[in-house]
Amino acid sequence: MDQAQQLRNIIKMKNPKGRPLARVITVTSGKGGVGKSNVSINLAVQFRKLGQRVIILDADFGLANIEIMFGTVPKHNLCDLIYQGKDITEIITWGPGGVGFISGGSGIAGLSNLNREYLTYIIQNLAKLDSIADVIIIDTGAGISDAVLEFLVASGEIILVTTPEPTSITDSYSLLKSLNRHPRFSRDMTQIKVLANRVDNPQDGRVLYQKLNAVVSRYLKLPLGYLGSIPQDTQLSNAVMQQKPVSLQNENAKSSRAFEEITRIMMYGEEAGRIKKRGMAAFFSHIVVNKKFMGTENNK
Repeated sequence: MDQAQQLRNIIKMKNPKGRPLARVITVTSGKGGVGKSNVSINLAVQFRKLGQRVIILDADFGLANIEIMFGTVPKHNLCDLIYQGKDITEIITWGPGGVGFISGGSGIAGLSNLNREYLTYIIQNLAKLDSIADVIIIDTGAGISDAVLEFLVASGEIILVTTPEPTSITDSYSLLKSLNRHPRFSRDMTQIKVLANRVDNPQDGRVLYQKLNAVVSRYLKLPLGYLGSIPQDTQLSNAVMQQKPVSLQNENAKSSRAFEEITRIMMYGEEAGRIKKRGMAAFFSHIVVNKKFMGTENNK
């Protein structure tokens, strides 16, 4: 029995039929500086306000954006789970509004060096997140690195954050092009929604999506949905400077109201019932068993 099948068996044992699985949402962008982490945090806060238990995984290696924006320094990160034997519950840091987050650090990149015993331990721990959280938001790095693409391929629900800047639109297309070419990407099993950030008005957000969708439909034949837009807002900028989510700092800010509306659509909209919840263990095992990303399996 190969390593991939063993991990699948572990997931089945840890997630028997009937047991609720977490909804895993991956937030990404074609370039940095478009407000991706801000989107992740404020969606998390809004999900929490709707009664959902939420955890963010900061998978932007080397850039501790989530903890900086939360104004909280975590005591542990994913490396402590992998190398120090910490339990998954010990590496969760609880931020404002009751939102938990896990700092990825370089932990995920280090999975390629682990033997089967360690991988089993990690998958077993990650399976616990399905009983801790209803929604898990993966905040990826920006761009089209192999690591980012692996997160996207493993996710059934992707939010692509872009802005009206021409470079942002171009980079978003490049990301989708690379994802579409990935040998394990399944367009039938993946929902990709565009979120237009820092727009002057809702119409500009819609136009941005239409421009991107026209090119994607013509050249990639890739289904692309529209989630909505977040307006330019000085209140959001002020909240960032104070290391607080605008959705908590000023609930009446126009950006807060936009985040609230988008989250309600994600929770109660027509497509919400068609979202297939995969759970965190299945998400991570999808990444672990990929030989191209993780390297050859020398530890069988």
